[in-house]
Parts: sequence; structure tokens; C-alpha cells
Amino acid sequence: MKIAVTGGSGELGRVLVPFLMQQGHDVVSIDRALPQNPFPAPPRLPSYLVADVGDLGQFIAAVHGCEALVHLAAHRSPMHAPAPQVYVENTASSYHALYAAATLGIKRVCLASSVNATGAAFSRVPRYDYVPLDENHPTYNEDPYSLSKWVLEQQADSFARRYEWMSIASMRFHWLVDSYAQAVEGTRHLGDTAVRHLWAYTSKAAACRACLLSLSADFVGHEVFYIVAPRTAAAEESLDLARRYFPDVPVRGELAGQQGFFDCRKAARVLGWQHDEAE
Repeated sequence: MKIAVTGGSGELGRVLVPFLMQQGHDVVSIDRALPQNPFPAPPRLPSYLVADVGDLGQFIAAVHGCEALVHLAAHRSPMHAPAPQVYVENTASSYHALYAAATLGIKRVCLASSVNATGAAFSRVPRYDYVPLDENHPTYNEDPYSLSKWVLEQQADSFARRYEWMSIASMRFHWLVDSYAQAVEGTRHLGDTAVRHLWAYTSKAAACRACLLSLSADFVGHEVFYIVAPRTAAAEESLDLARRYFPDVPVRGELAGQQGFFDCRKAARVLGWQHDEAE
């Protein structure tokens, strides 16, 4: 399969591109800049294209001839650019991804969403109706980044209604890290602020597997998936954390041990995806 990856020179893209190549796929890596360091050398190299995904013409030209699209390019938080820029550029680029795919007949699209589509780490006071969260939980987002990710998912719903042959997966990643040890150290460093993240993380290796699985899974339309580790990176047990920080929030299930606060069973059921405990 020939797969286009936007943001191919970014944090996840630099891991995903060689992973896809190692799985036998042809990859077109698209970014505003070439990677600073070469990718680890798989049996063959990806094609590199310098393009601005904010320009629809450049986007369409870059993905022409591809069979699938993984759209990663985006501002990764609301804190590194003015709020209007974060919202407008993230929203426009995800719309361009869907429009380019629909125009060119690209049936499989994977979009990088975020757990923040519901409102979480960047909210003044995160609000949850229940834990663990599943994909049916309502959104209470209030910052430009989280709003842009929620709109990304709404746009995908819209395209799936019009183009019934498309299969679109929105992947709700959270805090991409290289290892569980890195997540534990980062969570310890955050201290009480880690409550905003629900002590969660996603390994880059697990995220790569989810992206590839989404391009071949047996579904049509648009589906949202939590792609998060099954355990927290906190030292305390999850039920104790829930009782301390969210005493009025109903707990669905047991939250035994260090069980995560995100329910990823849909990804397991539809995609056949699992986040390994060791990661």
C-alpha cells in the first residue's frame, strides 16, 4: 500500500514512517521541512516531499497517487502559537486532509486526534461525567487546541456522510513517549498537575501499530478510538486517585490497580489493537 504521512518529520512521524516501511509499505513523507537527521534505514527509503498542508493545492499534489493517508501535521498544544493560529491551522489542515482524500478517491484516512477533544489537560478545571472515559463521553473543551481536535472529528463525520465509501479513523492519542519509564518520570515531574492528564500516556510504538491497523480494519464511515496505555504512569492505585481528585465522578468498573482512566476496548474490538503492558 502506498501511504502518505503528513507531519512525517515530526515526533510521531519520525517513528511511523520507518515502521510503515518495515511493514512493506511505500511511504510518502510530507512536511514543511525535511527531517534534521535521516530516518533509520529500512530495506528501502520513503519519498520526501516538502509541502505546506495549509495550502490545499500543495496538499492534493503531495498525496496524489497514494492509497491511504495518515494526517499527523498539527500544532500539538495551545501554548506554542497564538490561539487563533492554533485553531485555524489545525482545523484547516484536517479539512484539507479529508477533502484531498475524497477528491482523489483515497478510501482510508487516519487522523491524529487527542484525548483533549473532550477537554482535559488544557482546561481550567477538567470535567468528567464518569471514568474510565469511553468514546461516548461528551466534550467540555474550552481551549483552541482541544476545540480543533473535536472539530477534526466533526469534520470526519461530515465527510463520512457524504462519501460513504470512505473509512476514517480519528485516533485519540495522549502524551506520546518512547517508554513506560519515560512516562513515569514525566508524571513524577508534573506532580499534582498530572491529574489534568489523568496520569495517562501512549507509547509511540503502540501509536504506530494503531495507525497502520486503522488503514485495513473492517469498517466504513468514521470511527473515534482512544489509543492510550491500559495502565497509568502514577505510583498510586487508580481507585485511590479517583476518590481523591474526582470524588463526585461515578466510577464505571473497578479501576483496579493502576488501570487507566481511558477505555480502549473499542480499539481492541474494531482494530484488533492493544497497547502492550511493557511499553
